Amino acid sequence: MTSVRGEEGERSVIMDTALDRARLHSPFLARQMEAFPELVARVQAGEAAAAWESARMAAAEEPVDKRLRIRRRGVALVAALADLAGIWDLDTVTRLLSDFADDAIEQALAAAFAERYPDEAPRGVALIALGKHGSGELNYSSDIDPILIFDPETMPRRAREEPQEAALRVARRMVALLSERTGDGYVFRVDLRLRPSPEASPIILPVNAAISYYESAAVGWEQAAFIRARAAAGDIALGRNFLSAIRPFVWRRSLDFGAIRAISDVSRRIRAHYASGQRFAPGYDLKRGRGGIREVEFFAQAHQLIHGGRNPALRAPATRDALRALEAAGLMTAERAAALDAAYVMLRTIEHRLQMVDDRQTHSLPSDAAALDNVARLAGIADGGALLATLLPHVEATGLIFDTLVGEEEAGDERLPDEERALARQLGDIGIEETDPFVQRIARWRDGSLRALRSTAAREALEELLPVLMREIARAPAPLHALNKLDQVISGLPTAINLLRLLVARPGLAETLVLILAHAPTLADALGRRPALFDGLIDQSALDLPPDVPALVADMHARDTSEDFQQRLDHVRHVVSERRFALGVQIVSREVDPLEVGRGYSRVAEAAVEVLAGAAIAEFEQAHGKVPGSELVILALGRFGGGLLTHASDLDLVFLFTGDFHTESDGRRPLGATLYFNRLAQRVINALSVPTAAGALYEVDTRLRPSGNQGPISVSFESFARYQAESAWTWEHLALTRARPVFGSAQARAEIGAIIGDALHAERDAAALLREAVKMRSDIATHKPPAGPLDVKLAPGGLVDLEFLIHVTQLTHRTGFSPSLNVALEALIGAGLLDPALRDAADLLTRYLVVSRLVAPQSTEPAEESRWLVARACGAKDWAELLARIEAARQIIGENWQALAAEAKG
Repeated sequence: MTSVRGEEGERSVIMDTALDRARLHSPFLARQMEAFPELVARVQAGEAAAAWESARMAAAEEPVDKRLRIRRRGVALVAALADLAGIWDLDTVTRLLSDFADDAIEQALAAAFAERYPDEAPRGVALIALGKHGSGELNYSSDIDPILIFDPETMPRRAREEPQEAALRVARRMVALLSERTGDGYVFRVDLRLRPSPEASPIILPVNAAISYYESAAVGWEQAAFIRARAAAGDIALGRNFLSAIRPFVWRRSLDFGAIRAISDVSRRIRAHYASGQRFAPGYDLKRGRGGIREVEFFAQAHQLIHGGRNPALRAPATRDALRALEAAGLMTAERAAALDAAYVMLRTIEHRLQMVDDRQTHSLPSDAAALDNVARLAGIADGGALLATLLPHVEATGLIFDTLVGEEEAGDERLPDEERALARQLGDIGIEETDPFVQRIARWRDGSLRALRSTAAREALEELLPVLMREIARAPAPLHALNKLDQVISGLPTAINLLRLLVARPGLAETLVLILAHAPTLADALGRRPALFDGLIDQSALDLPPDVPALVADMHARDTSEDFQQRLDHVRHVVSERRFALGVQIVSREVDPLEVGRGYSRVAEAAVEVLAGAAIAEFEQAHGKVPGSELVILALGRFGGGLLTHASDLDLVFLFTGDFHTESDGRRPLGATLYFNRLAQRVINALSVPTAAGALYEVDTRLRPSGNQGPISVSFESFARYQAESAWTWEHLALTRARPVFGSAQARAEIGAIIGDALHAERDAAALLREAVKMRSDIATHKPPAGPLDVKLAPGGLVDLEFLIHVTQLTHRTGFSPSLNVALEALIGAGLLDPALRDAADLLTRYLVVSRLVAPQSTEPAEESRWLVARACGAKDWAELLARIEAARQIIGENWQALAAEAKG
């Protein structure tokens, strides 16, 4: 009895420790533990299986999209806690996650059928699971990589509806139910790019067309992909018949020496591409680095492809099963199989810990020491150093074993094929010094193993473009950096044919592309996520500044044919991302003054506010009606109020409403005016800020509202006027100098403008105002010190000093009011109240801020190789001249602010 109690006590301690690790080291799990306390209690009581079933069957009465998202969060929580506590091993976790994916897909498919064909049972559509989903080894936070097929003979359809059209509608709806992000999250990210010819084919294919492709046109990597394929959902019989038909393509009874050499070559390309810069250290890629997860998987798959055609026992989809089968067949020693198996379990386990932190599909260890320590502690390991020490033996063992497949003895330039030696000479002739990474990368592009370049047309376009592209990259300050970014963009494409043909047709755009990749990480990342952004540059007018706000609003409406609110959110995000990308390109290519680009960013943001606020109001009114005699009004403050943003700016907004706050709305679910407009304001904030399938839009900051975070999100005009007259702090009146209405009727805008004008023109104690402003600036310097001398916002003599100088002068003399700093400064200079030298100083520092936020988003100082571009964009001949001009500008602003601040001491 004592022994049993001791074991129970030990299990309880382990469970409590696991729960503590989850709360302390995973923001995602901490949120889910708060949301699902009953699941935590069940796991804590040793009922993990029951907790899983409860999570898997939760929210049964909710609509399918909400139900699946709630279930996904619940099963993610249970799986993580059972994993962290050692209740479930890796195989159990990955199998259950894969089973849940099957179930979720089945429900989404059934719902898509029911919506479109309510009188028909789901039939004629099958989902073929590939990758880890296919093998039942799904990651903790993973996408799924299916191929969708349908049978035109059995697919239900409406009158005069073609089978392909019917199948597409069902497939799109199923994908949306699984992958669209809502307030409840998402179910699975769905990647359909593994289907045949994704650059030209629909997302769901007739089964016979798919079979014909794999019999005649498929490439080598697709053969390996089908080792782990299975019919996972839908018409299972259809899926199994398809897999049976293409089995000869996957499992060939004879394998010639050329195919074996190709397998070795693909292995070598993987090592050459992903091992570059992937030495074992913080930042190591657990999946693709040397000795990582992919090398275990590919080692097993290569041997399966070589021998599995003759030996069906080797066709195990799961990696660990495949290793055991290869050992049993005498194709791998017991020691090697055990080493690879242990490495696989360890690497996958730590990969899961990485993904548990924020529910992100990431595979790389953090480079930041604190973040690495956090992952280690979530895994129950002391710190990041101990984690690296735990992983190192497994990584080294896997790398050495994989070496035998790659053939490391082939090192040395004298062994390079003639074609690669010739390429190396050509690259050297155009000025590329370190040719090996270029040779390896170009060879990888040419061999057809990369998804985006597997079509003949894409590779032909690549060959035509390579001389131009390599010459441009050779001229870049850091050619290898530009090459890596280009490879990242190409790797993210389903097909590169459109991008390559565009660059062939417009060679000048190749220079622009290299400039983006080499100097603008924000734009390069956006291009990697959505390569179609570059297509917008085909039209030279794309590099024109955006039109005025009404024209932008009209354009957003004209290009949006959907009545669905969620689709409108996606549409606006796409349009804004295109506009912001084009504006950033104008900075990089020196087409436009950065000050004009900043104003363009602001106009685009204002148009987005107009369109999305209108859409949110229309949707909100469907349930709650309107408040008679009232409307929502939105004020912009800060940089947005001033009409000049950077690429990274958030939006400072204040929400107000007109009319009597005692009034009630007239909808089927009426609300009092204050509650109505507070909920509506939150809807608008969500419309502007919540990431959707189309990505993020803007961060919204409402802390400048009356009473700050302690106050309601939206207040009436009457309350706002009374607050400004009676309760507002000095800093709030300073902020109010840049207030500008960006949403609301003309009458409401005029009314709030008058209220703001009254507040700003009110009499005040000038000496007290100055003392408080000087103290505030000192507090900012203490609590938010500058990051360095090029922090032109916070450094002494920077833009914050300039803003204080302008706003204190405005309020003291009750003149020169304009939300635009530029206009206000001109007015104050014209009135003889400020130094004319401030004009050029303000423009220079603002230009630098706009450019640096694009070129060096994580720093105040650009990388050395990008400094010439920043200097050029700011109107200087070189970096040294720009530094001297910035120092002079800071001195002018600093002297003027200090002269004013000195009056507070006098």
